Amino acid sequence: MRARLGSFWSILLGVVYLVLIFLLGIGFYMIYEHWDLASSFYMVVITLSTVGFMEVNQLSPEGRVFTAFLIMLGVGGFVYIAGAFAQVLIDGRLQIMWGKHRMMKMISKLRNHFIVCGHGRIGSIVVQEIMKDGHDVVVIENDPALIDKMEQEGILCLEGDATSDAVLISAGLPYARSLISAVTSEAANVYVTLTARQLNPTITIVARAGDKSHISRLELAGANRVVLPHFIGGLRMAQSVLRPTVTNFIDLAVRGGIDLQMEELTVSPESELVDKDLIESKIRPNFNLIVIAIKKESGEMVFNPGPKEVIRANDTLLAVGKKTNLAELRQIL
Repeated sequence: MRARLGSFWSILLGVVYLVLIFLLGIGFYMIYEHWDLASSFYMVVITLSTVGFMEVNQLSPEGRVFTAFLIMLGVGGFVYIAGAFAQVLIDGRLQIMWGKHRMMKMISKLRNHFIVCGHGRIGSIVVQEIMKDGHDVVVIENDPALIDKMEQEGILCLEGDATSDAVLISAGLPYARSLISAVTSEAANVYVTLTARQLNPTITIVARAGDKSHISRLELAGANRVVLPHFIGGLRMAQSVLRPTVTNFIDLAVRGGIDLQMEELTVSPESELVDKDLIESKIRPNFNLIVIAIKKESGEMVFNPGPKEVIRANDTLLAVGKKTNLAELRQIL
């Protein structure tokens, strides 16, 4: 408990000390001086507060001596608490508590946001990309140093174990759009995935794996998609030497070097494009976009769709073009 309370441990000890002095004073006046509870209580209050009021009843010589020691003990207790409180202010604990309280209020108001478990080499990149795209993200991390760094950068974060139900719920899991489990431990990723799927059956979960043999385990736990960072890194390096022009083009598009983006756009049932083929939709002439694939509601993927391919409600269009044009198309979907 002392380690958890930190600087507040001293304040707690001071309060306990004053309570004991208070009870001791009441007990002495009631038992030795034979006063009633109300008079004893009042006498202890005016004595410890040193307000200088007159004695409630006539004190015996022993009672006067006890009262003198009671004053010294009480003043000493107040001085100790004042010093402990000053130490809390110096340490900045109150500011930290207020900052965490404000952050928790902000997290509790989030809806359709992203949760990232782990802010290491992989998780930090995930957070940067999500925030760069304008989405809200909450990070769960158990390393205090990384928590301090994220707070300074203005990233919403929670210090705790991502495998804990309470921590996941505090991060707004019931209202989140997606969860990315990027912790280092393979077992922790499985447990986070399993717990998140139980708490929110409809959430999209992306999990990190260290080996291909772990993919089936994470998918069985409830992951919608499993990513192998080392495999992707190696594949990208190979493509850089085998197809350098293609790789450079993709890098420019992803990193914002050119005004080009690939986006997935879901067609709502109310959209004016429903039941129209690609020619009738006029996506290419009106928005200067290229539809490279259509994902049907059934999950079927139609690559390089022909001009007569019909767009249905709840289809997902994979389009390539300028960000402004993609935003315009999104408005009519």
